[in-house]
Amino acid sequence: MDTQTLAIAQEIDFSFLALFLRAAFTVKLVMVLLILSSFWSWAIIVQKHLNFRKARTSSGEFDTAFWSGEPLDELYVQIEGAPTGASEKIFAAGMLEWKRSHRGDGGLIAGAQARIDRSMDVAIAKEAEGLGKGMSFLATVGSTAPFVGLFGTVWGIMNAFIEIAQQQSTNLAVVAPGIAEALLATGMGLFAAIPAVIFYNKLSADSGQIIGGYEAFADEFATILSRQLDS
Repeated sequence: MDTQTLAIAQEIDFSFLALFLRAAFTVKLVMVLLILSSFWSWAIIVQKHLNFRKARTSSGEFDTAFWSGEPLDELYVQIEGAPTGASEKIFAAGMLEWKRSHRGDGGLIAGAQARIDRSMDVAIAKEAEGLGKGMSFLATVGSTAPFVGLFGTVWGIMNAFIEIAQQQSTNLAVVAPGIAEALLATGMGLFAAIPAVIFYNKLSADSGQIIGGYEAFADEFATILSRQLDS
């Protein structure tokens, strides 16, 4: 490689901003899409961590109150108007159906246990839907971002070969910028996809654990009400 070519190559700016500005419009569009996807993914990840922490704290506080020995009717009166945490909403749904299942003479309407279970199942399903909100976006980014980046790379390399043909030269000063711009798109695709996949798996496991806690609480509460029904 001659000295002149080396000198020209050393003068080329390979910074992120320079590579982005030199890229073709299509490659720029791919990069912007990947950057926005990455930012939105991180926003969802942070929000989910905060929501899950709040859900665990709320459930822990309510479990303490539930098993404190306080009469369930009094506990229900305290939260009846505005249940906040998921456990409170599940408990309120079960207690509401329990009270509705009593006739005016104090007797129980047939099928009370099944209706109570369904009411709590509906409440759990609503909470599970809230916990899972935004997870599909993480899954989509994790699975498609590498291919979007690869598309940008293919397009960039195609433009690099066109530039080589037009310049009729394969020296480093002609080849390096186009290849670097093209590979940047793949790198950004991986940068967006890897965190999305990792945190999607973690958040899915955390969500399943939290929902499992709700279901366990609903089963325990249903067992308590079942004893009342049998007596």
